[in-house]
This record gives sequence, structure tokens and C-alpha cells, in this order.
Amino acid sequence: MEELIIIGSGPAGWTAGIYAGRAQLSPLLITGSAPGGQMALTPEIENYPGFPQGIGGQELNQLMQQQAERFGTKVQMDEVTAVELSTYPFKVTAYGGEYETKALVVATGTSPRKLGVPGEAEFTGRGVSYCATCDGFFYQDRKVVVVGGGDAAIEEAIFLTKFASQIYVVHRRSRLRAEKVFQERAFRNEKIEFVWNSVVTEILGEGKVTGVCLQNVKTEEESVLEADGVFVYVGAIPNTGFLGGQLELDGRGYIVTDRQCHTSVPGVFAAGDVQERVLKQVSTAVGSGAMAAMEAEKFIAELEDRAYPERAG
Repeated sequence: MEELIIIGSGPAGWTAGIYAGRAQLSPLLITGSAPGGQMALTPEIENYPGFPQGIGGQELNQLMQQQAERFGTKVQMDEVTAVELSTYPFKVTAYGGEYETKALVVATGTSPRKLGVPGEAEFTGRGVSYCATCDGFFYQDRKVVVVGGGDAAIEEAIFLTKFASQIYVVHRRSRLRAEKVFQERAFRNEKIEFVWNSVVTEILGEGKVTGVCLQNVKTEEESVLEADGVFVYVGAIPNTGFLGGQLELDGRGYIVTDRQCHTSVPGVFAAGDVQERVLKQVSTAVGSGAMAAMEAEKFIAELEDRAYPERAG
């Protein structure tokens, strides 16, 4: 029987581990298939307080894990496949075994949204990627397409300039949604060219990617853009499939929570991008992770009819 299980090892999960550990709950954190989540895949994080020169996402992930373990968080490298929330204590099933817990924090983050166009599935891993940090090295002196106009798309396009000879940023609108600092860097970079008001309708290739079919959303004009790779950043899908519909979700699949990270099931809390619909940042994930852990501690204390210590920090 665990006091608390935390599912997910992004900034929300690690922070929940730090706070729950300090509360002497000896939490069990199950990492999932991608330890560190999106944070670990980010080349450089420049807006997280305390690092004026920026810090690599993988490095920050390692520091957070070390801190959580220092306070007694037990880390299990495994992936949760199902939970049972209709009975108490809650049951958590992973590939490596089954667990019972008094309280649960879900911090499973999101996965990249797919384009859903012909050729995408066929060429995934053979020219189609969702992670420039992972695959950018393979495109030395080649032409690549980046699809999207938000922070992730523009930040990764800038990262790809270390390798690729030409980056085409395809965006369905006439202006970017990314932070101004990223926009300015991208506009200044001679390797980056923007294809406005356009969408990818098909990914072309024979054995590997050779280009994309584009359609202008205003004129409906179609064209072909030659490229050796396609990097997709068109949004995210919350990782909630393992919940089996046992928690209330909104219309986009995010876990519905109140301001204290409570879900529709008492004793189950959610933190990070899996419940954050607007501002998906490390700082917001950290805040919700802390809140979820403290609310879990309070839930357990009330369950055991003992005093809950108010904490200043």
C-alpha cells in the first residue's frame, strides 16, 4: 500500500514528488515511457526562474529528479496502463506490476498532435518527426519543413538551423503565435523561410520523404515543396487514455480540475499539461505539481483523522 502514487515524470510530477517527499509521504513516482516529458526534449529553457542564462531541458529534468529522490521519492521506470478509481484504495496497473494507493496524482502530460494527412503514418521515423532535439542531427545540410506557428514550432525551427541547410516553416495563418523573442530570432535567421496561409495536405516520398503537398487556405492554390524531412508541431493531445473514462474530461480531452487540482474523484489530483489548457510552461506545471501534492497530503490527513500541517513553503 502506497501513501501516494504520482504518474508522470515531467516538471509537475517531479515537483509533486518533492513536496510529497518533504511531507514524508514516501511517494512512488512512475515515470512513463518518456521520462522528463516535453521538458526533457526542449533544447534550452530560457524563461524558468533562477536560470538567467537558460538551462537545457534534460539537465533541468535530472536536477528535479535528484531533488525529488533526495526527499524520499521512489522512482519506478515503468508505464501505467490502467487505473481503478471506483474502489478504494485506488489500484494502479503498470507493465511491471500492480499497486494500491491512498491518493493519486496524474501528471501524464500530452503527446504531439498528428496532421492526419496521407503519408504521415507511412513516413514516421523515415522523414516525419515530432522532435527536432531527437532527430535534427540526421538532417545535416538538408532541407526540412516545420509545420506550425507556436512556440514549439519556432523554437525547434531555430534549433534545426544547427544542422539543416534550409528550413521552411509552414503556417496556416499570416502571423505566428510564438513568443516575440522566438519570432525575432527566426525572422533574423537566413536559413528559415516562411510559407504563410498554407497547410500540408500530403507527405510525399518513396522509401523516405521527398517533399510535401501544400494548399493555400485563401486561394486554394496547390503546390509541392521539396524537402528531406518534416517536423510537426500542431498542438498536443492529453495523455488520458489509460484512465478509461473514470475522470471527468473537457471537450478537448483535458482532465477537469478546480483551482486546487482536485479531479471529479476525491483523492485523485491532476497537475501539469494534462489539465492545463492555456499556458503550457514548466513554471505552470511546477505550480500545479506543488498544489496537487499538498492537496493529496491534506486528503490523506483527513482520511486518517489527523491534523494537517499548514505549510509556508
